[in-house]
Amino acid sequence: MSSENILIEKLKHTLRDYPDFPKKGILFKDVLTILKNPELFSELIKEISNYEIVRNSEAIVAIDARGFIFGSALSLFLKKPLILARKPGKLPGELISNTYDLEYGSNTLCLQKDSLEGFNKFCIIDDLLATGGTAAAVEDLILNQSKTVTGLVVVVELQDLEGRRKFKSPVNSVIKF
Repeated sequence: MSSENILIEKLKHTLRDYPDFPKKGILFKDVLTILKNPELFSELIKEISNYEIVRNSEAIVAIDARGFIFGSALSLFLKKPLILARKPGKLPGELISNTYDLEYGSNTLCLQKDSLEGFNKFCIIDDLLATGGTAAAVEDLILNQSKTVTGLVVVVELQDLEGRRKFKSPVNSVIKF
């Protein structure tokens, strides 16, 4: 078994499922359990850092809130700038925003407009790709500023929900269910 497959199996074994969260009918995949194992978390960040879409980016855009964890570690590991996509009311300054649908409602994400200045190529990172609305909203924010998205990186992808179809750029997921 390759080292990548060993990592995937370790990660799958570490994840925890929560049925009917945040609402009935949804099986929530909790990636925060990875953080209880610093060695595994480090292996995960090293694996992600090798993805071409990450290497080809000039900055990392992490999605509120779990994406911040993985984005911060990746940004530190690669010494790349980190930009946060946050929910309304959490960022000062001039903002650009986009509202999108979730599998259990809708939400809005914002970027500080000046945080994109000086960079042209961005990799987006989040913990999980489900229906794709969140990642697509951030991608659109960046593309609407005449910037490039090298791709999306997620720890977990729920393939049956076909979220990657909403994303225009390449998608790399470490674990697929």
